[in-house]
Amino acid sequence: QVQLVESGGGLVQAGGSLRLSCAASGRTFASANMGWFRQAPGKEREFVVAMSWRGGLTDYADSVKGRFTISRDNAKNTVYLQMNSLEPEDTAVYYCAARSGDSAVYYSQHDYTYWGQGTQVTVSS
Repeated sequence: QVQLVESGGGLVQAGGSLRLSCAASGRTFASANMGWFRQAPGKEREFVVAMSWRGGLTDYADSVKGRFTISRDNAKNTVYLQMNSLEPEDTAVYYCAARSGDSAVYYSQHDYTYWGQGTQVTVSS
């Protein structure tokens, strides 16, 4: 069992930065694949980034490539999403997700077992 708690969201001006954190409980975190998704008002939840269980493989949505960076600290049971050059289109609730680990990356929300409660990111123009 893995429980996830996101933090770090907030209001930022366009061009600014935020770092989201996802703190996980459970001994299986180090062996879990992790992902970030987001959901804007009136839209479907969409993939942002995924990381394989040892961090050896990552992939990003085209819309965030070059601006967002995922990282993990297994000693702290935490995964991070560094978001730079934020745009109003990045406004959404951001969710952290986890699943049992392997060397692949997963793009569909249906591939993930555990979810956090979400953290709001608002980018003003």
